[in-house]
Amino acid sequence: MSAARFAARSFLSRRLAATVPAAAPAASTPAASTCPAAQQQQQSQFHSSAHLEARRRSRFKNVRAVEMGLTSDAKIESFTKKKFAEYTEDEKAALAHNYPAEHMEAIEAAEAAIDPKDLTIQGRLRVDPYRMPYIDDFSEIQPIIDKRARRSAPPSHKARFMDVDEFTQDLINWADEIRRGEPTHRMKKLRDFVPEEFFAKPEGQWPKDVRDEAFTKFWAYLKEQKDADAKAAANATGPTDGDILSYILERSSMTDNNLQANSSLAPALPDKVPGVEGKYRNAIDPADDGLDDKGQYQELKKRTGMSVRQILQLKTKKLVHRRVVNQTRLGKIASDSVMVIAGNGDGWLGLGMAKSVEASIAVEKATLLAIQNMQPIPRYENRTIYGEVTTKVSGTIVRLNSRPPGFGLRVSHRIFEMCRAAGIRDLSAKFLRSRNPMNTVKATYQALLSQPNPEDLAIGRGKKLVDVRKVYYGGSVY
Repeated sequence: MSAARFAARSFLSRRLAATVPAAAPAASTPAASTCPAAQQQQQSQFHSSAHLEARRRSRFKNVRAVEMGLTSDAKIESFTKKKFAEYTEDEKAALAHNYPAEHMEAIEAAEAAIDPKDLTIQGRLRVDPYRMPYIDDFSEIQPIIDKRARRSAPPSHKARFMDVDEFTQDLINWADEIRRGEPTHRMKKLRDFVPEEFFAKPEGQWPKDVRDEAFTKFWAYLKEQKDADAKAAANATGPTDGDILSYILERSSMTDNNLQANSSLAPALPDKVPGVEGKYRNAIDPADDGLDDKGQYQELKKRTGMSVRQILQLKTKKLVHRRVVNQTRLGKIASDSVMVIAGNGDGWLGLGMAKSVEASIAVEKATLLAIQNMQPIPRYENRTIYGEVTTKVSGTIVRLNSRPPGFGLRVSHRIFEMCRAAGIRDLSAKFLRSRNPMNTVKATYQALLSQPNPEDLAIGRGKKLVDVRKVYYGGSVY
C-alpha cells in the first residue's frame, strides 16, 4: 500500500470516528440520532476551512421606506385599489361573454392567488412607450410592438432581370392599363384576314390574290382603329406625368410580376445584366491629370484627403521581403510577406505590411497601407529626435540617440531609409539584442513615435521651456 493511500484512509477514519459520539450506546435510539450536536457533526465537511456559525450581518442597519416617511400603509392601499382594482360585475359579465366557463374559473383562481398588495410593493409598472398592455387579447396589431404584417406573398426567389422582349411586353401591358380603348395585344393581325386553310402557312406561301385581299382588309381595319383612337383621345387623355413617374420609380424591372418583397434589402445584381454588360468602367477623376487611369489610388484619396500627385511624390521603400509557407491539408501554400515604409521627407512616416501569393501584389498592398498609416514624427530642429529612446519588440531592443548638427545618420541600412523618409538627418542607433529585420523596423517605428515631448515634461514640472541654443546663438542653429 502506498503512503498516500494510507494517509487518506487514516484521515477518513478519523473524520468518520469524529461523527460518532464517544459515549454513545451500541444501539442508538432515534432520539439520540436527531440531537442537534449529532446533526452538527454529521454536517461537517472534509476541508480545513472554519465552519461559519451564523450568517454575516451588514455593517449598517436597513431603514425601511415607511420609517423614513416616504410612504405609508394608506398610500399603499390607495395605489393598490387604483392600479390593481378588482373586476366589477359588469367586467365579469363582459369577460363571460368572450370566454367559456372553464376560462372564467381559471381567471378567478388567478385573481384570488395573486395579492395586489404584493404587486404594489414588489412589482414595477412600466411607463415607457414599448410596454405591453396588461389586458390584451392580441386581436389588434400595434405598430410599436408587433412586426409589420405580411399581406402578400413574397416574390419568387428565382426572379431575374427582364430581357428586351420581356421588358417590351411589360411596357405594353402597362400601356394597356392606362389607355381607354381596345388593348394593344388584342388588335388583329394580317394573319386574321386570310382564309383558314392559309392561316397555318407562313406569309411567303400565300397566293398573290389572297395576300392582296388580306392587305386591303388589314389597312381598312387599321384606319378604323386610327379614327377610333382619335375620337377616344379627344374625349380622354393618355398617361399623365405622374403615371410615367410611377412607372419609372415603382415598376419592377425583374420577372417577379411586380410583387413587393417583405424585405427592405434590394435584390443583388447578377454578374452580367443584359444591355448593361461591358458598359461600366472605373471612374477616372479629371483632377488626376491622367496619373491614375487604373483607379489604384481612388480609395486612398478618400481616406487620406491627398491628391494623386501628392501620393506619387511620397518616398516609399521596401525594407523586408520574406518568403513564407503555410502548411495546409492541400500541401504547402507559398506566399510573399512584404514590409514597406512611406514618408514625405518632412516629419511624416508610415509602416505597412501585406502578404500575397504574388510579390507585386503584396508590395502594392503594403505601399497603400504604409501611406494610409502615416503619422507625424516629432523632430528637434527638424533634423534629429528628442533625447534617447529605447524600445523592445519581441527579442529586439533598439536604442536611438539624438546627435548634434553634422553628425549624420550612423545607423543600419533599414533605419537609414526610415530616417530619410521621415526627414531625420542626425541620429545614432544601436541594437542591444536580436537583429531580426522585421522586429528592428517595428521597434524603430515605435521608438520614433514614443519620443519624450519636452513641452509635456515642462508642463508636468510647472516650468517654462526655453531653447538655450536659440537664445545664445541668435536662433541660427541649423
